[in-house]
Parts: sequence; C-alpha cells; structure tokens
Amino acid sequence: MSSNSDRNWSTLDKDLGRVTNMEYATQMVARPMVGISIALTFIIVAALAAALLIGDGSGNIIIFAAAGLGAYMAVNIGANDVANNMGPAVGARALTMGSAIIIAAIGETSGALLAGGDVVSTISKGIIDPAGLADTQVFIWAMMAALISSALWVNLATWVGAPVSTTHSVVGGVMGAGIAAAGFAAVNWPTMGKIAASWVISPVLGGLIAAAFLAFIKARIVYQDDKITAARRWVPVLIGIMIGAFSAYLAVKGLKKIITIELQDALLIGLGMGVASWALARPMVRRQSEGMENRNKSLKALFTLPLIISAGLLSFAHGANDVANAVGPLAAIVHADSVGEFAGKVSLPVWVMVIGAFGISFGLILFGPKLIRMVGSQITKLNPMRAYCVALSAAITVIVASWLGLPVSSTHIAVGGVFGVGFYREWESERRRRAKSGKSKAQIAPEERRRRKLVRRSHFLTIIAAWVITVPAAATMSGLVFLALNAVFE
Repeated sequence: MSSNSDRNWSTLDKDLGRVTNMEYATQMVARPMVGISIALTFIIVAALAAALLIGDGSGNIIIFAAAGLGAYMAVNIGANDVANNMGPAVGARALTMGSAIIIAAIGETSGALLAGGDVVSTISKGIIDPAGLADTQVFIWAMMAALISSALWVNLATWVGAPVSTTHSVVGGVMGAGIAAAGFAAVNWPTMGKIAASWVISPVLGGLIAAAFLAFIKARIVYQDDKITAARRWVPVLIGIMIGAFSAYLAVKGLKKIITIELQDALLIGLGMGVASWALARPMVRRQSEGMENRNKSLKALFTLPLIISAGLLSFAHGANDVANAVGPLAAIVHADSVGEFAGKVSLPVWVMVIGAFGISFGLILFGPKLIRMVGSQITKLNPMRAYCVALSAAITVIVASWLGLPVSSTHIAVGGVFGVGFYREWESERRRRAKSGKSKAQIAPEERRRRKLVRRSHFLTIIAAWVITVPAAATMSGLVFLALNAVFE
C-alpha cells in the first residue's frame, strides 16, 4: 500500500514539475512581449498627446506621426546607446543591473531635461543644405525618412547585439533623405569626411587612453610591493583626474542650455575641480583603506565608488548631449509644419524634450540589459579598475576631440575603451609570460594561443562591421523611405 502511495506521489510531483516548467516557459516567451507592449503604448501616447497639444486641422496627422517616430527613436537610443555608460560598471560588478538602470534612467532624464540644448541643428550638424530642398513639404518628408531609417537601424543593431552610434545613424538618415530629395550636391561632403574619420579616431583614441590609464594603474599600484600605500598616493590623483575631466566634459557638452562655455574656460573649470577633488579624496581614501589586506581585491574596492560616480556623470552628459538625436528631426518637423518654412536651427519645445527624455529611459529599462551585458562582460572581462579606465577615457577623449575640432561618437569611444583595455591585457599577459618562461610565441600551439585571447574576436568583428555600415545602411534606408513617402503623398 505504501509503495502505491509513493508511486502516486512521485507521479504527482512529476506532473506538477511539468506544469511549473510550462508556466516558466510561458513567462519567458511572454516577457519580451510585455516590453514591446509598454514601448508601443508609450509611443502611441506620445503621438496622441503631441497631436492634441500642437496639431490643428491637417497638421494633426503629421504631428502625430512625427511625435510617434521621435518617441520610437528615443526608445531605441535608450536600448542601445546607454549601455556604453553602464556596461563597464555592471560588468565589473560595481553595480547590479537593477541599480545601473535606476542610476542611468535618473541621469539620462535629468540630463535631457535640465541641460539638454534648447536649440538644435535640425539637419544634424550641416550634413545637407536646406536651400537644396524644394519646399517645406519635401523637408518634412526628408526629416520623417531620417527618423524612420535611423530608428529602424538602431533597433536592428540592438536586436543583433551590436552597440552602434545613434548620432551616425541620424547623420546617415539625413544624408540619404537629402540625396534622394536634392541629389548628391546637397550633401556637405567635407563634413561627411570628418564624420567618416571619426569612425577610426573615436575608438582608437578611446582605446589608447583607456589602455594608458590601465598601464599606469598596474605599474604604480597593482605591481607595487605595498599596494595599499601606493593606492593611497595615486587613487586620489586618479579621482581628481576623473572629476576634472568630467567637469570639463559637462561644461563643454552638457550645459549648453544653462550657459555657453568655451573650451579653454571648460579646461580651467576642470582643473579647479580636479585639484579640489584630489584634496578631498586623500583623507577619504586613507580612511577607506585602513585595515585592508595587501592584495588586488582591496584595490578593486577603492575603485568601486569612483566608478559608480563616473557612470552616473556619463549618463547625465549623454542625456544632455544625445537627446537631440531623437528629437532634433522631430523639432524640425514641428517647426516647419507650424511656421510653414524650415530653418537650419530651431528651439526645442518642452514637450519635445519630455518625449526624448522619457523615451530614452523607457528604452533603457525595457531593452537596455542586453547591450549592457554585451559591453560589460561579453567583449572582455572587466573589474572596477579596468572599467574605471574606460569611463575616464570616455570623458578625456571627448575633451581632446573638442580641442582638435573632431566629431566623435560616445558609443565608439566607450566600446573602443573596452577593446583597448582587453587588447592591452592580452599584450601584457603575453609579454609577462615570455619574460618569465623565455619561450617564443611560435612554441605555443595555435589552440592554446586562441584560448589565451582576452578579447572575443567574434564580437569585435561584429561591432566593427556594424560601425562601418551604419551611415551607408541608414542612408540607403532613408532614401528609399523618402521616395516612398513622396510618391504616396505627392
């Protein structure tokens, strides 16, 4: 009797287990649909609110469509671009995914609403000449096509797991629509040449600076016999450099709405903030390091808080600077539809900024974890010291690029910094191995050599390919969309 009872209970447990597995599988299938549903609801609400608030008569449809597309673009920026700021901190385990998303959402939203530029270039940094467009309606269709194509391209890149430049996506979209509307002569090719050069300059410069800081940390702190004493000397210096760099970065890129600051003044602000931060950090680091063991794990703890602060500052600056990628063309469409003419620069209405800010936050919360994991842990292994070098590189590279007058991509800089850290570790690991063993590289079997690679080559090639084709792909899509819109509504 007992045997039959045991068998019955065993059968019941198996059946309950199958039901549990089915419920879990159903949840896993339904979870992506919840995110898509919430994003779609936000896009529709943004479009309806804009149409009711601004549209009148025949303009309702245009405002409705433009606001929806702007919201869609903002969601995609949040899903893709913000990973570059939070990925290293999450990969280094300085932040959990949940806390990173909360910090990034607050930083992005506050940056967009408090310091987002109140005037944006509607044609994305002079890529096309507005005079080359026939009339206001053609200009509106060109901006619509740019929004549709750039948003679709960023969406596709997020789906395949490739962090791409949303700035370059918008540039490609505007260029393609301009060519379709007015021919190749409408494009400012010298400006496009500078943007193409930034494909190489941004990641290389970001990677070199990140690698240089990692080399410095290893030489001055990690490889010292007394690591704690070395950390007490140099960590405050690195914190001062970080605060100084971010102060200058925010002054140049993030405070346009509040005040216009020239580069030399921004550098002076950065210098002053850096010295003050160094002075404040010295006693703090000394207190934090008391009683710590003389090992690398202790050093990682000293870099955790500065890394979290740098991630938050990057998010604020990104929200202030890149929200225009989502709402610039939308502002241009609203201006052209309401005034009846188009302009190279227009003011950003508050409701347009709200769509951009909240769209970025929705995209980050709903779809951001995929790219955050990619940047933070799937390219190379990061710890707080390596991730700190990436964040510091992002701020310094933007300052250097501004000084040189070069257009750069924050995405390319951050991901280039991750690659730079990984490739430096590969080079250093090989150098130390050869110095220790005295063996040549040729004596290692090819399989063992591949196993020792610290940067995943498959991700490296995928990301580089996505970067290279971003502008031409977005331009081609935009040209086709413009021709379709023009044919349908002509």
